[in-house]
Amino acid sequence: MYHKRKKTKNIGIAIFVFIVVIILCIISLSTTRKVTFLEDILKTTSITFQKLSMYPFTALNKKKGIDQSESYLIQKNVNESLEKEIKELKQALDLNKTLTEYEPVNATVLSRNRSYWLQNITIDKGRLHGLDEDMVVVTSDGLLGKVSKAYKTSSEVKLITSNDVNYKISVSVTTNSGDIYAVLNGYDKKKKTIKVTGVDKTSQVNVGDVIKTSGLGGMFPRGIYIGTVKEIKNDKYDLSKTLYVETKQNFDEIHYVTVLRGVSHD
Repeated sequence: MYHKRKKTKNIGIAIFVFIVVIILCIISLSTTRKVTFLEDILKTTSITFQKLSMYPFTALNKKKGIDQSESYLIQKNVNESLEKEIKELKQALDLNKTLTEYEPVNATVLSRNRSYWLQNITIDKGRLHGLDEDMVVVTSDGLLGKVSKAYKTSSEVKLITSNDVNYKISVSVTTNSGDIYAVLNGYDKKKKTIKVTGVDKTSQVNVGDVIKTSGLGGMFPRGIYIGTVKEIKNDKYDLSKTLYVETKQNFDEIHYVTVLRGVSHD
C-alpha cells in the first residue's frame, strides 16, 4: 500500500513538472514581453551549469607540461581557434573607438541552438551589465541584430537573418542619386543574402550600393553598416524591387559581439 501511494505521488510530481515545462515553453515563444522572474532564474541557472561543465576542459587547455608529440594536432587546432578568437576580440575593441556616442559592452557568445542557427544566439552579458531588450548588437563587420530577451547574467540576441515576419529594420541605400529608404525584411538561405524590400521600381539602385541603418523608427541608430547590393530583382507585380544584400558577417562563426548600451526602444 505504501509503495503504491509512493508510486502515485511520483507520477503526480512527474505530471506536474511536465506541465510546468510545457507552460514555460509556450511562454518562451513570445518575444514581445518582459522576461518573467521564474524564467530568469531558470535561464541564469542553466547558463551557470553550462559554464561549470566547460571548466574542466578550459582548465585542461591551460595545463602545462602536455606531451606535444602525442597531442600535436589537438593543440594545433586549439591554438588556431584561440588566435582567431583573439583577433575577433581585438576587432570588437577597435569597433568601440568608433562608437563614442554610445556605451558599448563587449560580450562572448555562450550558446547557439542548431535548430535555430540563423535565428538567435545567447551572450554572457545581461541586466547586471546594463543590457535590456531591443538594444542594438553589432560586430566589427556591421549590424548583427538586437537583444530580444535580457536575463540577469545573459541575453538572447535576435539576428538580422531571423525569419520573424514582424522583425523589420528601416535601412537606407546609398546611391549615386542620393539615399533611398527601404526595409530589411528576411533572409534568403539559398543566396545567403539579406533581403531588402520596398524599393520603388524607378529608383536607380546598382549592384555594389551600400546598405546602412536609416535611423527611422527609433530602434536602430543611423549609419550602421549592413552590406552591399549583390543582386536586384523586380517583384512579381513589377511594381517594386527586391535587393539581395551581401554582408561581411560570417553567421556560421560568431564568437564576440558588441552591444550598444542605452540604444533601446521603449
